[in-house]
Amino acid sequence: MPPPAPRARLARVTTTRETNWAGNLTYAARAVESPASLDELRDLVVATPRLRPLGTRHSFSDVADGHADAVLVSTHRLPQHVDVADGRRTATVPAGATYAAVATALEAEGLALANTGSLPHISVGGATATGTHGSGLGLGSLSTAVAALEVVGADGEVRRVARGDADHAGSVLALGALGVVVRVELDVQPSYRMRQDTYEDLPWQGVDDALEEVFAAGYSVSLFHEFDATVREVLVKSRVPEGQADVAVPDDLFGATRRRVAEHDGLGGDDGAVPGHMTPMDGTVGAWPDRLPHFRIDATPSVGSELQSEHFVPLADGAAALTALRALGADLRPHLHTCETRVVAGDDLWLSPTPVDSLAIAFTWRDHPVEVAALVARVERALAPWGARPHWGKLTSLTTAERAELFPRLGDFAGLVARTDPGGRFRGPFLERLLG
Repeated sequence: MPPPAPRARLARVTTTRETNWAGNLTYAARAVESPASLDELRDLVVATPRLRPLGTRHSFSDVADGHADAVLVSTHRLPQHVDVADGRRTATVPAGATYAAVATALEAEGLALANTGSLPHISVGGATATGTHGSGLGLGSLSTAVAALEVVGADGEVRRVARGDADHAGSVLALGALGVVVRVELDVQPSYRMRQDTYEDLPWQGVDDALEEVFAAGYSVSLFHEFDATVREVLVKSRVPEGQADVAVPDDLFGATRRRVAEHDGLGGDDGAVPGHMTPMDGTVGAWPDRLPHFRIDATPSVGSELQSEHFVPLADGAAALTALRALGADLRPHLHTCETRVVAGDDLWLSPTPVDSLAIAFTWRDHPVEVAALVARVERALAPWGARPHWGKLTSLTTAERAELFPRLGDFAGLVARTDPGGRFRGPFLERLLG
């Protein structure tokens, strides 16, 4: 039986096939629905045999897509209020809200998140469902800050899954398989101030000899490089202790020199990054929303033509993994904008790509699909000795069987999906390949 016609009051996109942020993927699903209330969303879920939750479309894989008869569901039009708990240790935010919007609301309350991603323009629901992360020794992925979530299930009912519940570790980073998440309770803390400093030309010897010490240079540290002679740029974000005006930073970092620059040169300098859209990198002190992400919350991120892959290896093996990739440097560089290398603390989420403290090696490729597909496969072969796990929302060459070996809790997750969505209402091609 065909599904009932969608209600006219639902905002609907049907004129053309929709694409993801980068334009490398055209969604197969027939429409995008954007309900404006929780009741409209519940009605839509019950009336539609196949749905997939859609975030801010920053995935390069088809993780968010559905079959040709499916509807993609965005929650960005649902009420966008942020509710701070009485103890001011958590805040419940809309899943469809961007981290920029959440950061602005929390800062107005004198509160903060421990971490954000590089881009503040991604949605909370999409980022936490795919294991997106920032960087910092001791800082987990954005998914680890989820204390609870409210999700509309296949029956249209709203259920709450909280930290401590048996299924919490399988429900946070769930790839949209369990329903449409509408609200997310996040851990928060008192607001803080930061500075961001830029170091240039870090010798690889410093990385080889003292990888963890390099990443311990600040609260959040990122390396930008193209597997060339040196690490082109190191961004060090430092928290200023409460009551202090500033914090001292060294002029030399394992052979890299601190430069007072306004912002870095984008992804290799030709990716379309708009000047003035990055957060200050000159060592000035500012509020955490203006220093922790790479891009300003009131500006558009880079608009260059790109593809992305990301691969996680145990931090203990990070130097060896980077050495293996440097051997491929001459082949990688013609097709590479840049590689950002970060650290993520380990966690116990079932589908986490970081079950232990990990080095995250993120490639921003040029829009050369054929060449990049071959290079991603070479990168993954080079990293295979260290059990490299791919980011769920980015490109990979791994087969379903290879991925299953890397995620031992995948069977438990499949069981949770079967119990929660026995009719497969929220499944799409990606999940069917993954779960069978």
